[in-house]
Amino acid sequence: MEAEKFDTPFKGRSLLNWIDWTPEEILQILDYAFLVKKQSHAGEVHQRFLGKTIALIFEKRSTRTRSSFETAFGEEGGHPVFMSTDDIQLGGKESVQDTARVLGRMFSAIEFRGFKQEHVELLAKYSGVPVINGLTDEFHPTQVLADVMTLKEHFGKLKGLTLCFCGDGRNNMARSLMLICSKLGINFSIYSPASLFPDQEIQKICAPFAKESGAKITISDKSEVVKGADCLYTDVWVSMGEEALKDERIKLLSDFQVNEVLMAATGKSDAVFFHCLPAVKGQEVTEDVFEGKQSLVWDEAENRKHTIKAIMLSLIK
Repeated sequence: MEAEKFDTPFKGRSLLNWIDWTPEEILQILDYAFLVKKQSHAGEVHQRFLGKTIALIFEKRSTRTRSSFETAFGEEGGHPVFMSTDDIQLGGKESVQDTARVLGRMFSAIEFRGFKQEHVELLAKYSGVPVINGLTDEFHPTQVLADVMTLKEHFGKLKGLTLCFCGDGRNNMARSLMLICSKLGINFSIYSPASLFPDQEIQKICAPFAKESGAKITISDKSEVVKGADCLYTDVWVSMGEEALKDERIKLLSDFQVNEVLMAATGKSDAVFFHCLPAVKGQEVTEDVFEGKQSLVWDEAENRKHTIKAIMLSLIK
């Protein structure tokens, strides 16, 4: 596929979460991700971002997100510029709005990985260029696109599968998985303490999408909810910025660990294990599951790069 074939109707659009994207639009970007992965594995070299620049703003540390954006953009001939909070004035001496207007004059696109969803939305509103959410406290859209890519790669389909998230049901991964699963017809369940159930707002957002796609959403603090799951998914128990709550979270979530017993409780010998990484083995997941034959965490990690490249090819003019 040549560069012009990526001339989608999404050019100039931002990806802040998947709420305003139709299932067809999400699947189109997913198709592009499979294409660029195939091209990458075939050793093909393209220069589809030649002459383009992207500002990579990171308030939070990262391995996969930073590596994916920098390598994907650089391999395509573009110039990524990394900016930490030590490098720019974002929200400090300079407002987010003013930073957005400056960067929009100098860059082809902006990626933001930080705390506040409000900040990524302000960047999109004032910059005039595509803005991609690399993670906020509310949403992690690039991660969940890689997750559904990995599901489709492994099972050959998405609609009708069942994914169960185990752990902190309020976090950005649980929220984002609920959203993309409800859009794509993937049954989604959460196995979480009642005190960590997702907020009513995200449930209300996802309900009509699930109704339209036929996806079933289930939230429970009982382990029976994992029965029938094709995939068990977990994340760290202590999110960035919540380190002071470590002991409390470990105590609260210890019964929700993904281990061999919980994997067996799915009732499916071909059930798989996902983790967005980094993982704290021995807490949210046992090492035998993480390193076992049901684990697809490394495919999932690689697919961050291909999905992020597909997103950038779809959005950047």
